[in-house]
Amino acid sequence: MSDVFLAIDAGTGSARALAFDIEGRLVAQAGREWSHATVPGHPGGTTFDTSAGWRAIGDAVSEVVAHLDGRRIAAIAASSMREGFVLYGADGDELWACPNTDGRSRAEADELVALGIADAIYRTAGDWVSITAPARLRWIARHEPDVLARARHLGMLSDWVTRRLTGAFVTDPTCGSSSALFDLRAREWSADLADLVGVDRAILPPVVECGAVVGVVTPTAAAATGVPAGTPVVTGGADTQLALHGIDAREGTPTIVAGTFWQTAAVMSEPLIDPDRRLRTLCHVEQDTWMLEGIGFLSGLAMRWFRDAMCPDAVSTGAATGRSAFSVMEEWAADVPPGANGIVATMGNVMQADAWHHAAPSFTGFDINDAVRSSRGAFIRAIEESAAIVAAAHLDILSALTEGRAVAQGVVTFTGGSSAGALWPAVIAGVTGLETLVTPAPEATSYGAARLAAKGVGASLPPMGEPDRVVRVDPEERDAYGDVVARWHRVYRDVLSISGPDLPPLFLPPGAARGPAEFRRTSAGNLS
Repeated sequence: MSDVFLAIDAGTGSARALAFDIEGRLVAQAGREWSHATVPGHPGGTTFDTSAGWRAIGDAVSEVVAHLDGRRIAAIAASSMREGFVLYGADGDELWACPNTDGRSRAEADELVALGIADAIYRTAGDWVSITAPARLRWIARHEPDVLARARHLGMLSDWVTRRLTGAFVTDPTCGSSSALFDLRAREWSADLADLVGVDRAILPPVVECGAVVGVVTPTAAAATGVPAGTPVVTGGADTQLALHGIDAREGTPTIVAGTFWQTAAVMSEPLIDPDRRLRTLCHVEQDTWMLEGIGFLSGLAMRWFRDAMCPDAVSTGAATGRSAFSVMEEWAADVPPGANGIVATMGNVMQADAWHHAAPSFTGFDINDAVRSSRGAFIRAIEESAAIVAAAHLDILSALTEGRAVAQGVVTFTGGSSAGALWPAVIAGVTGLETLVTPAPEATSYGAARLAAKGVGASLPPMGEPDRVVRVDPEERDAYGDVVARWHRVYRDVLSISGPDLPPLFLPPGAARGPAEFRRTSAGNLS
């Protein structure tokens, strides 16, 4: 039996472990869904439970190990959600941790904007201060100063998995740059930004490029995971970049990495930063490569919410027929035409990094006198159209910023968990007008981590090959979506205008450079 390469993914919604063989075939996988508790007294705050999180990872990995039938794990690499980080004490004890969704540092982000530091961060690190480390570290300094005083190490969440496995403190450019404390061009921590933010440079770990061995599994980690002690551990990285690495994404073909969030990303050969501060730029896996992306805020989670809240029978039907609940739900929506019978879902907004205001999540346009047309299938299609319309807007921005280079091939790759279904790729093709290439498996992030694990020990896993499916543009649907997309933007603007304390928006952006009213005025010119 051949060796396998193990990927561990600490995502926003779950912890997962996947083992691939040398041919790139998925041998075993397991996962544990998780959620992140709110922080009492601090609206928008969420915390990452490192103890529970490690148990979830340990359980998932142990389940995979039990299904390997004695196959040797040649190496491990970890991926994770971005922006979240962990602070450690002198003994390596975990003092404080947050996931990517933590938005408690609103006042501190506003201060960074007022001081002009947010703009300096964006120009150097390529990301705004809304949910990144600079504002969060200032929050800790203000509200939990003892924690910051005791902190001796900082690591991103993929680094935390590596630390749990090996005891080593390192980061890699892909996840490290999501801290907004990096000099993108140098692919290193920025001493200037650390000083501006007031971060002790000594707590920032060494940067190791992706795909390098940084340690081995310790006996303690072996007991928690079932992986033999001494197994090599390799630097992985951030989920989106590793997904792009898994499919070997290249400049000219953008990719929609569709998980809890949807990242519409383009690989670049230069650290291009949006002068209008709409999208964000981070380091990519290979040296001398970067990634420019727009984010669909909770696009995938919206479907999971609808499943849990409105479609419990989809879960039971799927279990009884050997399908996923999402497959059942897409069947309900399959015959609904473009435009979802008039229903509009307003979830996440098009990204504007420095003032990313969102409407209250809502559905409008349904007919309570017509249960057939305003069915659950129509609502499901409306959710999928909302996500696709936001992704299409991000593609337009990527194209404009790169003078068309980002979409030069006239296709878009669709990967990640949301790509497993049949309907969503067709909706994307109709909305974007681009031929949509669906990767052979929705596990691109983990596969990217496995490829790096293999690289670390001198082996090579091929990138995901030709797309499993190619969804071509249906001219009639493409024509129909012209009006649907224009109406969605008008409805979104209207719902945004009434969102506020009585209709809470999906997300309140900390550190917004301008308020919702000004944002609506400046974005109105972009509406069709």
